[in-house]
Amino acid sequence: MDIKDTARPFDGAGVSAFLRSLPAKPLLLGLGEARHFVDELGELRNELFRHLVEHEGYRSFAIESDCLMGLVVDDYVTTGTGTLDDVMERGFSHNFGTSPANRELVRWMRSYNEEHDEKLRFFGFDAPLEYWAASPRQALTGLYGLLDGPLPSAVVTAETLDTLLGPDDRWSNEATAMDPSQSIGQSADAQRLRLIADDLVALLETQAPQMSAKDRELAELYGRTAVGLLRYHYWMADASPARWTRLSALRDAMMAANLRAVAEHGPALVFASNLHLQRNKTLMAFGDQRLEWWSAGAIAATSLGDRYAFLASALGTAGDDAPSPDTVEGILSTLPWDHALVDARRLAEAVTEPAPRVSQDFAYFPLKPNQLDMMDGVVFLKQVVRLGKLG
Repeated sequence: MDIKDTARPFDGAGVSAFLRSLPAKPLLLGLGEARHFVDELGELRNELFRHLVEHEGYRSFAIESDCLMGLVVDDYVTTGTGTLDDVMERGFSHNFGTSPANRELVRWMRSYNEEHDEKLRFFGFDAPLEYWAASPRQALTGLYGLLDGPLPSAVVTAETLDTLLGPDDRWSNEATAMDPSQSIGQSADAQRLRLIADDLVALLETQAPQMSAKDRELAELYGRTAVGLLRYHYWMADASPARWTRLSALRDAMMAANLRAVAEHGPALVFASNLHLQRNKTLMAFGDQRLEWWSAGAIAATSLGDRYAFLASALGTAGDDAPSPDTVEGILSTLPWDHALVDARRLAEAVTEPAPRVSQDFAYFPLKPNQLDMMDGVVFLKQVVRLGKLG
């Protein structure tokens, strides 16, 4: 098979033709990042989202960023609250607010909403954590405030909740990433908060019929975030060899729960690392350990089935890092287009025993040839020159 027969130019017509080739219209279309902070990929993503909105009925965008911080961005794009500068500073985690492509996307979404009655929505779908977890205060107090009547106070008073939470800095201590003894996740206060969070989520279910759709959506986000953060903190305090595998799995499970909520709003484009969106297990060396866990995409796909689709991205020459001709990226570099959309399963049939790529860039995750048949497509950028720094 000619490698060119597996691909088409990455443009609007190519994207629409690709979507029609899938067994079902995706509720979640994942576009993976082979590396964070590739400006050219962010620009392609923006073009893709505009096309999906204008021609394919997409109305939501979700990114690998703090789900609670994302509320600031969503409020801006839907209502115009705040300024673009402020939103980019307060609405993103992982330093993603500094990305010019993210800024342009938020600006365009706000401009679109000013001119259309049917609004675009913005979602962060990562948990409020980096390698350590944030305080569950915002999630717990937010959920508590949205519940009605005497029952929330029967679970816990606002004063007791505040006392149990204590200073936020005891939750956000970065040293807990490497030293579990500094975590409060298994303290008496944290254990009690886990029970309180469970009771408040159960109470939310009983009050859901009387809540507005907006309040219910927000309360559900607060509820699953509070429960997830307290679970994460518990395992931050664990000193067993299972600690990092468990933490990695919990993070992706929280992401998957947020993705399922995004899917309820109809077709959405999801942008995150290939590792979080892939259907197969994630394998990662961590010190002398080998971590293995299911990605958010794999978890979400168990409930969405064919309504989940995954496009991995891959880079040819990135700065001074060029792929060997016998790697998948090297083979794709022979395509005549600067940006191509490749049928991943046909590509798996066309390439026979390619060599694994070894990249000089530790932040770049090359395609794994034995996983091509677990992807729906590959977005290939033949050459990129604008690589931002991580962190």
